[in-house]
Amino acid sequence: MKISFTFEPKPVIQQELQEQFPNHEFSFEKGVAPDRDTAIWVTYGEDVKEAAIKSLPELKWVSVASAGVEKMPLNLLHDKEILVTNSRGIHKTPMTESIVGHILSLYRNLPAIYTLTNEQKWEKPRGSKELRGSNALIVGPGAIGEEVGRVLTALGVEVTGCNRSGEAIEGFASTVSLEQLDHQLASADIVISLLPSTPETHHLFTKEQFHKMKDTALFMNFGRGNVVSEQVLVEALKAGEIGGAVLDVFEVEPLPERSELWGLPNVVISPHVSSHSDFYVERAMEIFSRNLSKWEQGDTDLENQVDLKLGY
Repeated sequence: MKISFTFEPKPVIQQELQEQFPNHEFSFEKGVAPDRDTAIWVTYGEDVKEAAIKSLPELKWVSVASAGVEKMPLNLLHDKEILVTNSRGIHKTPMTESIVGHILSLYRNLPAIYTLTNEQKWEKPRGSKELRGSNALIVGPGAIGEEVGRVLTALGVEVTGCNRSGEAIEGFASTVSLEQLDHQLASADIVISLLPSTPETHHLFTKEQFHKMKDTALFMNFGRGNVVSEQVLVEALKAGEIGGAVLDVFEVEPLPERSELWGLPNVVISPHVSSHSDFYVERAMEIFSRNLSKWEQGDTDLENQVDLKLGY
């Protein structure tokens, strides 16, 4: 069976895959279209276009070495009955560390301390506060959100989850459905969006939602940029409707120089790096290897299978 990678893992990972699965023909060519006889396509997802899929008559499974699949032609993949899996969950350690690190930095006023250090000034900046006893609302708590919630709970934060169903999440103080989001916003000190990009989540956070938040609330977006209109967010920040924002994802990336977000003092701009880790590809390939072992046995109930109708 032909397995085409359109990115190049480290040579040691390539060798391990070839040794573990000697009955398959592997191709590792970054930026090169898969061969026509490809049955399994391993990709980061950006190159999965309609024309490419139509040129691969043997394609049965697309394994995406990242979490997001919203830019892929999901309807065509569904119609052609091609399985799609992603690497959901591999980001939870680096993203949790990034999110909690930003929160602690702002609550303990570390940016001001760093500035004073650079200026060689012995001053005690005002504004530090304790995280313990605050309330966090995690919107879209999958594997990443569950880990963020676990760590925040350990730090004394009361964590509420908000998902489509309202189904309880182990370790969270409570969980509500998306229909109850508005009610929860008013009591949250920290609102963390980890939502995927779907028609349902597009511009989910509206002007009205920011009106409902505390004027001291910290809004954090580490899911997908299009869950909120940049202009709506800018207006809320400039009007003082929320206290600040930490943003790792944006509607347009890279964030244009003309964006007003750059000039706002209560915004932290993170250039979509919260998930970066030396172990990223290694963890993605662990999921792929487990799935390929199942595939060899004729089992198509693969780990992290994407619901092509829901988009995640």
